[in-house]
Amino acid sequence: MSNGEKPVMEWYVVRAIGGKEKKVKEYLESEIRTLHLEDYIAQVLIPTEKVYQVRNGKKITKERISYPGYVLVQAALVGEIPHILRNAPNVLGFLSDTKESSLQATPLRPQEVSRILGRVDELATQEEENETPYVEGESVKVIDGPFASFVGTIEKVDNERKKLQVSVKIFGRKTPMELSFMQVEKE
Repeated sequence: MSNGEKPVMEWYVVRAIGGKEKKVKEYLESEIRTLHLEDYIAQVLIPTEKVYQVRNGKKITKERISYPGYVLVQAALVGEIPHILRNAPNVLGFLSDTKESSLQATPLRPQEVSRILGRVDELATQEEENETPYVEGESVKVIDGPFASFVGTIEKVDNERKKLQVSVKIFGRKTPMELSFMQVEKE
């Protein structure tokens, strides 16, 4: 398969059995290493997004698969490569496969790849953007620590340290306290 030139890599969507996307990725990456296919399969990706939840007063981040049942593969479909990808365990074939035309998979258009990969990058940077929505004078509810469920007013915002100076009424007296962005939520 080698004539000195590197084959042209394009992005393809491989359909996987739901819930088995990680298994498909692990299998393909192990095949790439074992069979030395680095020149023909550049990367295997599962687009994910960050999801925030508050559990027991703590904000936790989970990763969720953006497109369940799909795995992105950047590859050159030459020689045995399509066969290796199609016949991996838990793989149903390429997204473009139909009963009539399972001979050649259709690559994603560059703008589709940019949109999918851009969305992944956008979600990664979105975490930082979500961290600075607070303004002085705004009312917030404490969701973590000994004063959880108390409501206070923001006196000062420190975006660099991601801290807030919040004034909370405790027994009728205003008590200032420093809280992190993660310890409060908007009222």
